[in-house]
Amino acid sequence: MNIQSIDELQAGLREHLYIADRGLATAIYLSLKLGRPLFLEGEAGVGKTEVAKVMARLLDTELIRLQCYEGLDVHHAIYEWNYSRQMMHIRLAELRKEKPDETELFGPEFLLKRPLLQAIEPSQDKAPVLLVDEVDRSDEEFEAYLLEILSDYQITIPEIGTITATHRPIVTVTSNRTREVHDALKRRCFYYWIDYPSFQKELDIVRTKLPDAPDQLARQVTHFIQEVRRADLYKFPGVSETLDWTEALMVLDRKALDESVVEETLGVILKYQDDVEKISGENARAILERVRATG
Repeated sequence: MNIQSIDELQAGLREHLYIADRGLATAIYLSLKLGRPLFLEGEAGVGKTEVAKVMARLLDTELIRLQCYEGLDVHHAIYEWNYSRQMMHIRLAELRKEKPDETELFGPEFLLKRPLLQAIEPSQDKAPVLLVDEVDRSDEEFEAYLLEILSDYQITIPEIGTITATHRPIVTVTSNRTREVHDALKRRCFYYWIDYPSFQKELDIVRTKLPDAPDQLARQVTHFIQEVRRADLYKFPGVSETLDWTEALMVLDRKALDESVVEETLGVILKYQDDVEKISGENARAILERVRATG
């Protein structure tokens, strides 16, 4: 799909069930047109990862995902050698009374390509979408590897040489801001903060993603979640929890919220016992009363 305008992009995202406001659509559009990575920051569950997934579907291209974590290194992110296959090759050569060729041992057929190298050498004849997810969970040393790749879109493997991207990947980097990411990485990207949505936008998301949800249930769930986010909690529920809760209540054949079902299903939207205790009981009933009062 050749996207010609922000409006066209926004409409395309909606067709693929992603509701993006104008600011986010503009950031994505500029990232596509200018070939710059997109850095998305915000709380967990607000839809950062989904942007890359939807873009891959919209552009009909491959999604390559690198999930970051503490201790992530070059071998898991870029490449490593297939040592077991190399050993088999050596033993086979010995059985044949041949001397193993070192250039063969460190050739492309023995290379295990990890996500960043896969993105530089895509399997199809178009640019893939590269998702570097939760980069804030990785170590600062990994950021240095990422900086080099995002600067030149090339990777140097000592035994083979430098591999340069034929099609520069469409890069999305996400962060939950568990730590500050270095400015040098952010400078190479277009930045956008994805906040919790307004009531109307969140309701629109629920109706788009779950069109069979009863209208009263969708409205009440959205109101309840919006109220819960005003409480003093360790972890606020994200949009993903709003959708999970609505879907769970649909499975329970509920058309509206009541006290019993709220108490029984709080674990769908709250992931810490302290948060569950803060919302349950009298607080849950008070929130439910306010939700009902809004209609």
